[in-house]
Amino acid sequence: MKMSHGDTIPLHPHLSSQSDIDEIEILMNSSPATVLPATPPRATIPISPSPPNLPPPPPPKPSPPSNHNHKPASQPLPSRPELPPSGFGSAPNTLTEPVWDTVKRDLSRIVSNLKLVVFPNPFREDPGKALRDWDLWGPFFFIVFLGLILSWSASVKKSEVFAVAFALLAAGAVILTLNVLLLGGHIIFFQSLSLLGYCLFPLDVGALICMLKNNVIVKIVVVSVTLAWSSWAAYPFMSSAVNPRRKALALYPVFLMYVSVGFLIIAID
Repeated sequence: MKMSHGDTIPLHPHLSSQSDIDEIEILMNSSPATVLPATPPRATIPISPSPPNLPPPPPPKPSPPSNHNHKPASQPLPSRPELPPSGFGSAPNTLTEPVWDTVKRDLSRIVSNLKLVVFPNPFREDPGKALRDWDLWGPFFFIVFLGLILSWSASVKKSEVFAVAFALLAAGAVILTLNVLLLGGHIIFFQSLSLLGYCLFPLDVGALICMLKNNVIVKIVVVSVTLAWSSWAAYPFMSSAVNPRRKALALYPVFLMYVSVGFLIIAID
């Protein structure tokens, strides 16, 4: 068997194996290296950089001293024109005026309203303008005057006659006004009272004539004329205040009250 030159066999094979075993023993007997446990990474908080050094704000400027004694010049208010005294309302400065001036103003207003309501005038075509300056002094005077005439005409129980007449006229005027308002009438409550009171003026004249002429026939004629006069005076105002379809419902109670007053004038002896 031939062997090549490259096929070499070590002369001492046990020496190489023994050296390997020694190295292994040296490695095993050596102290093992300490292994540190792996620690998780710590969270880091970002720290913002410190702001740059800014210059301090400038100090506030001192305000100039205010002069307390100085007052702004007030502008004069425009003067209101004085309204002339009219038939309605009070004239300026009525608290210091004489009593006689107040009485004259009220009397002139009563006369003016009486002309507008009872007597023919062009303002009767427009009832809204006729009794715009209404008052209650005139109606109160006519109611009291009619009650006094009826009580003077009565032979007995004069005070009871006055009470009945006054209650009938006052309560009747209030009821008639409420009737107009409930029917949807466009009228002021006290304006309606004023109107019904002024319309009693013809009956006052008739009661005065009947007291002076104690005759049944004269009483009937006079009362009929004055009753028609009072109804004619109240007709345009009361009819224009309500719906035309409800005109009869508003006028019939007014006519009925004036008929009751006329009956009292004739019956009292």
